[in-house]
Amino acid sequence: MSPLLQVEDLAVTFTRKGAAPVRAVDGVSFDVAAGEVVGLVGESGCGKSVTSLAVMGLLPRGRGTRVTGKVLFEGSDLLQESDRRLARRRGKDLAMVFQDPMTSLNPVLTLGRQLTEVLAEHTDLSRSARQREALDLLGRVGIPDPRRRLGEYPHQLSGGMRQRVLIAIALACSPRLIIADEPTTALDVTIQAQVLDLLTTLVRESGTAMVLITHDLGVVAGTCDRVSVLYAGRVVESADRGALFARPRHRYTEGLLAAVPRVDSPRGTPLHPVRGSVRDLLPWAQGCAFAPRCDHADDACARPDLPLIAVGGDTVGPGNGEAHPARCVHPAPTRTGVAS
Repeated sequence: MSPLLQVEDLAVTFTRKGAAPVRAVDGVSFDVAAGEVVGLVGESGCGKSVTSLAVMGLLPRGRGTRVTGKVLFEGSDLLQESDRRLARRRGKDLAMVFQDPMTSLNPVLTLGRQLTEVLAEHTDLSRSARQREALDLLGRVGIPDPRRRLGEYPHQLSGGMRQRVLIAIALACSPRLIIADEPTTALDVTIQAQVLDLLTTLVRESGTAMVLITHDLGVVAGTCDRVSVLYAGRVVESADRGALFARPRHRYTEGLLAAVPRVDSPRGTPLHPVRGSVRDLLPWAQGCAFAPRCDHADDACARPDLPLIAVGGDTVGPGNGEAHPARCVHPAPTRTGVAS
């Protein structure tokens, strides 16, 4: 199946007067097909959200922001399209679920107004038909008594309900691609599971493609088909979900998985967090950015332009038979991940 979205060598650089340029996204490439969920994973500050904003065309043009590369949606490069053309696409072809349900809705407009606004912009439905469609959307995302909710304001709903409304708005015009940026942030575990199940069910049923941005590997394990791990603006590993959890190749991925609590571990087993901070990095032009935090780093890691290449496979355990791309001089030699 040909990809619906192809991101090729995407780079985003921010510049400010009197300060050195900051390369927040540095040559990121991935693709996603219809009906597929692709995860972008990494700690805060690794470039996930900036990548999503660049894909959606929501970064300011000029004003110290430079975006290069290609973002091909059904063969058309979104980075070359005008603001007016992108505005017509957003909501209709592309939709985004933002990470904070508490602030992503307009507090002075009713939920009905915010739901029907996107329908009024992108469809020829009459006012009464838009109201009926809004009711149906709220019902699809599991909000009880949708007729009453249409007249309410965001502050009258819980965080989980507000997140469901954001999903309903994103789905209003049946977009081909949804980008979900940390859609379960600030939600309790039960509501997280409900929201993720809702998103994946709608993706499978409608054939919509979804890019899921998260730092939660538990979310990845239960949701994504393929995963790209980001660090310091670059993809450091890319694999199918099963292969990533069964046999991580990059030492950063290995560290993220080792920090996840496991239900089969004996009581009192300590966690092994990745030491240091995401700010402790080496410029990619000088070697592996993760080297200052890596227990296995040596002089060989100081290789400029470290490539993303397939790291050897073997036949030990599920997902281990084939190589997958990683940007690591000393890839993890043993099975340390968690089988999905």
